[in-house]
Amino acid sequence: MKNIYIKAFCILTLGLTFASCNDYLDDAPKGSKIPTTLADYEAFLRDEYSNQSVDAAQALNLMNDKFIDIATLAAERLTKANYMWDETADRIDLKQSDERMYYGQYQGISTFNLIIENALTTTEATEDQKRIIWAEAKILRAMSYYNLVNFYADTYDASTAKTKLSVPLITSADVNAPSKQVTIQELYDFILNDVKEALPYLPKVSQTALHPNLGAGYAFNSRVYLQMSNYTEALKYANLALTENNRLYDWNAYYVANKTVIDLPNSYTNTPSPMGYDYVENYTYRHGASTSLSTEFSLPVERAQRFEAGDVRFKSRWKIRTVGVETYYRRTLSGMFNYGGITTVEIYLIKAECLARAGQISDALTSLNAVRKTRIQPSSYQDIVTTDRTVALNAIFKTKNNELILTLIPFADARRLNAEGVYKVSFSKVDNGTTYNLSSTSHLWTMPFPQGAVKNPGNGTITQNVAK
Repeated sequence: MKNIYIKAFCILTLGLTFASCNDYLDDAPKGSKIPTTLADYEAFLRDEYSNQSVDAAQALNLMNDKFIDIATLAAERLTKANYMWDETADRIDLKQSDERMYYGQYQGISTFNLIIENALTTTEATEDQKRIIWAEAKILRAMSYYNLVNFYADTYDASTAKTKLSVPLITSADVNAPSKQVTIQELYDFILNDVKEALPYLPKVSQTALHPNLGAGYAFNSRVYLQMSNYTEALKYANLALTENNRLYDWNAYYVANKTVIDLPNSYTNTPSPMGYDYVENYTYRHGASTSLSTEFSLPVERAQRFEAGDVRFKSRWKIRTVGVETYYRRTLSGMFNYGGITTVEIYLIKAECLARAGQISDALTSLNAVRKTRIQPSSYQDIVTTDRTVALNAIFKTKNNELILTLIPFADARRLNAEGVYKVSFSKVDNGTTYNLSSTSHLWTMPFPQGAVKNPGNGTITQNVAK
C-alpha cells in the first residue's frame, strides 16, 4: 500500500523526505506550525474534502445507480466492466490507476490515527474537551474502515468471517507503521471496539455537521450490526439513535415550494439541495463520489423506474432528458449532498427491517410509513399494510434503496442479502438488443484492490480478495 501521509506534517517535495510524521514534528521547517493545542488537531476533522469523503463510484456503477454515457463506457474500461456486468473482464488488470475509495479512506484513517494518538496530550483544553475530539476521531476512523471492508472484502458472514481476509489495518499515523491484512471478523471487532470506546464521550450536540455526536455513534453502531445480521443489536442502537434525532425532512413541502421550477417542461434549472450541512436528517455529514460536489449524478431510465409513484423526492431531483441517442434522468439540484455520512431515514429503515425480521410487522410498517409520508404526494400516498413478512421486507428494501441511492449502503445491503440467501439481489437489463445479467453470486460484488496498493503495500502485505 502506498504510504499515506498527512500533508500538513509530512512533506515529500524536491527530494526532501521525512521518515515519519513523528520525525517531522521534531524538526518543523521554518514558517511551519507544529500542532500542540487541541484546536490544532481538531482542525483536521474539518478537512472534509480530503478526510471526510466517500468515493464509492464503482459500487454505484455495478448497481447501475448512476447514468454512464456511451463516451464514458468507451473510454473507461473498468467502469464498463462493472456497469455492463462483464464477468469475463479482468478488473484487477483494469484497475491500474489509483482509486479514490482506497487512498481517500486511508488518508482519512491516517488523520484520525494522528488525532487519536495525540488529542489526549494536547494543550489549551480541558480533559473533557480532549476526550470529545478523541472520540469523534474514533467514530470517523471506524466509519472509514466500514467503507473499506464493504468494498474490497467479501461481506460479513459469521461462518467465514474468521478465515476470510479483509483490508489492511493501520492504527498509527507514522508513514512507516506496520499494517496487517486482518480477517473480516478482526476488522469488525476493531470497528465495534472503536465505537464502544467512543460512545461515553460523544457530545449530544455536534460542533459541526462533520463532527459525530452521540446520535451518530448510535446510528453507526446500528449500521454495523445490521451488516453483521445481528438484528437485535441493530434495533437497540437504532432506537437509541432515534431518541437523539428522529427528524424527517418534508419533501412534499419542498416540492410545493419549488413546483413552478420543477414542473417546467424541458427546463433543467437547478433548484437548491436541502441535503447539505444543515439537513435535519443528518447525524453526521460526508461527501460522496461526485467530483463536482455541487451537483449529483444523473440516473439511467431503468433505475428511475424503480421509484415509487408520487415520490416527490425523486421528482424534485431528476427530470427525463434526451440528448442524441441517449435518454436518461438528468439531475436538477445544486448544492451539497450527504452521500457518505448517516441520516435519520437510514435508521428508520434499519429499525423497520429489524422489527419485520422479529415478526413485529405492524411496528415495522409504522417506521416505514413514517418515512414514506414525507416523500410521497398525498394524492398518491397509501399506507403499506400487510401481515406478510416478505412483503413488508421487500417494501422496506425498495424504500431504502431509493432513499440511499448514490451512497455505498444499497451496495452493502445487496451483498448482505445475497450472503443471507433469502432475499437475494440480482439484476437484468437489455441494451441494444443484448441481455445482461448480474447474479447474486457473481464475483463482481467484491471490488479488487488497486494495483498500486498490492504492488507497493508499504510495511505489510496485501492479498487480492477476488480472482479478477
